[in-house]
Amino acid sequence: MTIGPTQAVTTQGIATIHLPSGPLSIDGAQWHLLKHTLTNERPNPLGSGLQNELTRQLRLDKDRKHRSFSWKILRTLKSVFHATKYQGDTSITIPPLFQNAGRGTERIWGEVTANPQPMVINWPGLNDKEKTEPIPTLSTTDNWILLTHPLGAKNKFQPPLGESQRIARAEGKCSQHKGW
Repeated sequence: MTIGPTQAVTTQGIATIHLPSGPLSIDGAQWHLLKHTLTNERPNPLGSGLQNELTRQLRLDKDRKHRSFSWKILRTLKSVFHATKYQGDTSITIPPLFQNAGRGTERIWGEVTANPQPMVINWPGLNDKEKTEPIPTLSTTDNWILLTHPLGAKNKFQPPLGESQRIARAEGKCSQHKGW
């Protein structure tokens, strides 16, 4: 399939997209979502949009504090909290379980809504600017869950929200570094 200057081939559920930096292999379902969402209302063509997301993902992969949470954990959180929105990460790693996805005020996919949606937030998946943008909404609503590293003196990048409280602590492999 060719969309503009971007070529992709899907074989046995794996899509290989040819980008200027080289081939990118992702799940075929994720590619199907991305080819529709990254072409709608975006100023960049699909190829450069994907390249920007890949560059950001590679930068996040080098950050030892960043984690992408497993789809099993995210699917459970979505179900328990009736979340319709996901904040953080890149379009390459965000699971297509959510109706809306974004980073801060940037919309990656989904509809613009007037009211705050129940959401799952991957705090390490946001940059410093993106972390400040949702704070007014988070301070006035309670329909969100924030995923972050364990609280403690070593972790100085916790959200400045007095309203937050720890409801669970996971042991084992609930997140992964790289390997997306």
